[in-house]
Amino acid sequence: MSPTRIRYRLAGVAVATLAVAAVTPAVPVSAAPSATVSPGTVAPGGRVSLNIVGCGTKTGRATSRAFGEVSLTPGNLEATNLFGAATVYRDAPTGAHPVTFECGGTGGRRVTVTLQVAPGAARGGLGGSVDSMSTGQVALGGTLAAGALGAGLWILRRRTPRTG
Repeated sequence: MSPTRIRYRLAGVAVATLAVAAVTPAVPVSAAPSATVSPGTVAPGGRVSLNIVGCGTKTGRATSRAFGEVSLTPGNLEATNLFGAATVYRDAPTGAHPVTFECGGTGGRRVTVTLQVAPGAARGGLGGSVDSMSTGQVALGGTLAAGALGAGLWILRRRTPRTG
């Protein structure tokens, strides 16, 4: 076979390949969505953040026996992330609870992750910051605060009035 004929055959194969590629619809290959619940372990009454990436929709929801159903909203203009937050029921049983994320409406792509409900109650109030202080530290802090208040009042009383 001559080199000219080989070139013509290769050119024909290239043209046929380009023609097939031009008429074949482009189907985007999308990865399965991935979801997270943060923190992964929470006490009853605690709050969790819900996030799903890769839905390709502007709506979604997350459901669990630990907190019910939560609507998810886009975290950016492209709606690549959907976010939400939930409060775990105060009477939620301890143990593993599946959280099902669903993209779009009913029948959308689903992802399930696990939320651990730990025994105990959610800490409220000051977030536990007072729990680790000793009585002496609390007394010293109170004395310093009272001294600062007294010094401020003394400075305000010592101001001389302006005469005009």
